[in-house]
Amino acid sequence: MLVEEREWSENQERTRSNILSRFSFPFIAKPVDDGCSAAVKKIKNEKELIAFAGMIFRRADAHEKNAAAVLQLKANEEFPRKKSFMIETLIEKGTAKHFLEITGGLLTGMNDNGEISYEIFPASEALSEGDVLSLEEKFLAGEGQNITPARYSKSKKDAEQISQQVEKEFLKAAKVLNIEGYARIDAFVKIDENNRTEIIFIEVNSLPGMTPATCIFHQCALHGYKPYDFIDAILDYGKSRSKHQSAVGSWQ
Repeated sequence: MLVEEREWSENQERTRSNILSRFSFPFIAKPVDDGCSAAVKKIKNEKELIAFAGMIFRRADAHEKNAAAVLQLKANEEFPRKKSFMIETLIEKGTAKHFLEITGGLLTGMNDNGEISYEIFPASEALSEGDVLSLEEKFLAGEGQNITPARYSKSKKDAEQISQQVEKEFLKAAKVLNIEGYARIDAFVKIDENNRTEIIFIEVNSLPGMTPATCIFHQCALHGYKPYDFIDAILDYGKSRSKHQSAVGSWQ
């Protein structure tokens, strides 16, 4: 659900009523067009909803003190100002035996015929100290906790089967979205008592960061890539695509 600044300012009570007719607490509120967990918050009550709107619709860059206190924001925590924000259902464990958040990298290649191939890396399990992974946990060395490969099951056989299923679904998504170069896909995974697996996509990062704290280098290492080899493979794909496009252009 999209919440616009105009409708919030014109009739806050009606807007809150519309929200609560569609969602029950807790739910997720976040900017429509930002990434890296900036201003992504688990909203547990109306007071926090009002505070979130107050922060995101504020007029100045500085934090709105009362709203920031309600949301327990850090002094310099990234919280962009926007004209709208999004509300989503909170994905929780529910009745699942195992529930985890994962992030999996991929790399594309191209043959002489211009056909794209996809290499899906084993996903990492992303751990967070709070309700949502923070910007620091994602990018600062020593802050984030990522386990590669993800711990789908204590049984090695079951873990491999689930990993294959996840990679198969990631491959489908990559093809549908026509991803090229390299990318990282984030998702939740629910596993029941019979190892039936539900994969809930969060987002696709088309140009994910490559810092010491990010896990894509750990994932590609499991496929035999050293960091510079991985970067070379990305560049090689770009060269192959450019060469193929030039060749197609010369035929026309």
